[in-house]
Amino acid sequence: MFRRKLTALDHQQPGNVDVTDEKQFRVLVVWLEDQKIRHYRIEDRAQLRAVDSPEWNGAFIKYVQELNCPVSYENRQVVTDWLLGYAVRLEYGDNVDDSDFKAGVMSLATLLAVPPHHDHKEVMKALCMLISERFSKAAIENASKEKDTKAESIPLEKTELGFETGDYISNEAAKILRLLHIQELRDLQTQINEAIVAVQAITANPKTDERLGKVGR
Repeated sequence: MFRRKLTALDHQQPGNVDVTDEKQFRVLVVWLEDQKIRHYRIEDRAQLRAVDSPEWNGAFIKYVQELNCPVSYENRQVVTDWLLGYAVRLEYGDNVDDSDFKAGVMSLATLLAVPPHHDHKEVMKALCMLISERFSKAAIENASKEKDTKAESIPLEKTELGFETGDYISNEAAKILRLLHIQELRDLQTQINEAIVAVQAITANPKTDERLGKVGR
């Protein structure tokens, strides 16, 4: 349940944490505070680190209250999910302007053909939008249904853009957007054709309603 967040936080055993086990839950809380959250100074973490103490639960309640945790501390699954999410925000929020992070964003943008921008945060927003649209459950299902359909292949290098941006990556991204636009126009034309056929099917076989003195449905 928490594997992805634990992996993002570099936990040593992201697939082997069982928060329904009280000891494992306490150990995880201490790990999060020591390694990621760091709400307390080191010398103030003694009560939280005493995972075998009968007073631990009281220390934990105080801890989550100080973090302004909005969920119930009694539900181990829910509070664990919140703590992990909080730790992830701290971990990656601190590094949003890190050079490695910027490089990673730009590399992903190049891979997904997202046009470059001087602000890497804007590029990240564009990536999130693209991924949520192209890799949503519905999009994946549609792709699976169409995987056996033979599609026309258009080599990118043979695609004429019609203008130059002065930048290779921007040119390639513009070509991809142009091809996507063409595909969307084709899909729209297919829908129009289907609508025309449906209308023709109705008008080509009218029924007479003698009570109304009218021909047609």
